[in-house]
Amino acid sequence: MNLPSIFGPQDLHLFNEGTHRRLWQKLGAHLLQIDGTWGTHFSVWAPNAEAVGVIGDFNGWSGGYPLSPVHSSGVWAGFVPGVGKGTLYKYRIQTRDGHHLEKADPFGFFHETPPRTASVVWDLEYAWNDQTWMTQRHKANALGAPMSIYEVHVGSWMRVPEEGFRSLSYGELAERLIPYVKALGFTHIELMPVMEHPFFGSWGYQVTGYFAPTSRYGTPQDLMAFIDRCHQEGIGVILDWVPSHFPTDGHGLGHFDGTHLYEHEDPRQGFHPDWQSAIFNYGRNEVRSFLTSSAIFWLKVFHADGLRVDGVASMLYLDYSRNEGDWVPNRYGGRENIDAIEMLRQLNRACYAECPDIQMIAEESTAWGGVSRPPEVGGLGFGLKWDMGWMHDTLKYFARDPIHRGYHQNELTFRGVYYLNENFALPLSHDEVVHGKGSLVAKMPGDDWQKLANLRLLLGYMWTLSGKKLLFMGAEFAQWSEWNHDGSLDWHLTAFPRHSQVQRFLARLNELYQSEPSLYELEFEADGFSWVRLHDATNAVLAYLRRGKRQDDWLLVVINATPVIRPGYKLGVPLGVQWREILNSDSTEFGGSGVMNPWPLTTTREPMDGREYSVAPTLPPLGITVFKPEH
Repeated sequence: MNLPSIFGPQDLHLFNEGTHRRLWQKLGAHLLQIDGTWGTHFSVWAPNAEAVGVIGDFNGWSGGYPLSPVHSSGVWAGFVPGVGKGTLYKYRIQTRDGHHLEKADPFGFFHETPPRTASVVWDLEYAWNDQTWMTQRHKANALGAPMSIYEVHVGSWMRVPEEGFRSLSYGELAERLIPYVKALGFTHIELMPVMEHPFFGSWGYQVTGYFAPTSRYGTPQDLMAFIDRCHQEGIGVILDWVPSHFPTDGHGLGHFDGTHLYEHEDPRQGFHPDWQSAIFNYGRNEVRSFLTSSAIFWLKVFHADGLRVDGVASMLYLDYSRNEGDWVPNRYGGRENIDAIEMLRQLNRACYAECPDIQMIAEESTAWGGVSRPPEVGGLGFGLKWDMGWMHDTLKYFARDPIHRGYHQNELTFRGVYYLNENFALPLSHDEVVHGKGSLVAKMPGDDWQKLANLRLLLGYMWTLSGKKLLFMGAEFAQWSEWNHDGSLDWHLTAFPRHSQVQRFLARLNELYQSEPSLYELEFEADGFSWVRLHDATNAVLAYLRRGKRQDDWLLVVINATPVIRPGYKLGVPLGVQWREILNSDSTEFGGSGVMNPWPLTTTREPMDGREYSVAPTLPPLGITVFKPEH
């Protein structure tokens, strides 16, 4: 066939080699003009098909406009005159055993709203207005910059009760979410997967459209406009992205051309027992091109400021969630998935090469070494890794009755052993407030006052530790009920002072985090954090110092994890100056009891905790206090 200009031998070579980074520009449906005739060029990878055609509302969904093989690449392509934007279509694939499959376009930019499953001919034209952000975002996304992330599920953040309790559109989300996030002081929004997915209850983690935002909330351009607005308001956008597995719905990637094309054929390698889904064959070159192109698509076309890569642990281990005999060892007899490791390294190299000012973030729940270290030194090449160990230990500690906390001090101090091993982000994510686990505030012990005090203490602890911050929606105003994806956040609670006061405290934490260089400049360096008091199990008190790049840039953080007021609690400090209280979670402004340190603390030349000077603040009940030296 006469190959249309959008295709070229180099594209086919890179695709088959596994190194193509922009497949969305070549495969799928593209509106173009050939020899004066407008139409759509279709192309799809189906190397084991007997024949491939395009069906849609343009031909009554019957027969199929035939596509032709492109050399020996496994790609089928053809130009259909007269087919324009908005046309519904699928690929009709005849398998070698005589069956016919109807598949959505793996590279489609837009799809029908589920439960409908057809793809929609669409374009990606959009006039961006975020040039200022894009030229400066390397500063906001840098490892040495403050990053506090608000995690959002678009479908359930807020709903419209007057209209059947429907979800917000991307446009409505921009009008309501952006001012809210800006008022609270978050630097970034993270969207749980907005890629097209058939089952709403999967929260987006069962993706069928790796190049299409879900049409539940609008068009691709509507999502672009949302991200554009975020950027114009100085807010970064991180997208959840799922290369670890995909659903087996008939219109999707599974058994695509009558064979196991995207997934492994052996279920011990190609089927995920936990999620009842298919696992990509990371050793297949074309699959690596597909996944790498998908990641770069969201970074380039949608201006995403980073991707949070879901389920990395399930990719790294061949025996992940499998019993003995239910998995296939690698060629060395080990449990490491060598193909997935190489794919992740290739992915991160490509993403940072294309967009050096973004962050690739791994949700990796094991002790795998070097997740956020460069591939050149044996790492996986991510910029950040979620600290799941911190999350687990911290929530376990805070769920304990204060009378028992002193016996479990190690649950908070253990992080000091490994916190420099990776570039960590501290997540209190959606996974911790579903499936009977209860909301964050509901996990806390005691009466309602103590629960709220404990929540403020937890948030203050998180925001003053080294590591980027991520908080799931609803926790910022102490929602009592756990998250329900079919509902909305309990916004009525914000009318009550004790809930709005938690919001106010979180806003203050974000303000403090971004205004004090000692909390972010050296987050991933040893000089940025040091313990002052970590063994006072009797009183369940912890104290630590945070430090910035300047010699005199310090903060002293003190935690009292019991409801007992502790006046005159002596602690060592590095400077012989007065220390002023700049944050106290027990302030009445935040719903506390008002046990404060209203006057600057006077230092004495009394060595303590390995430091030359000491101070003696009053520690409020179930409270966190932060002190700053006055120079």
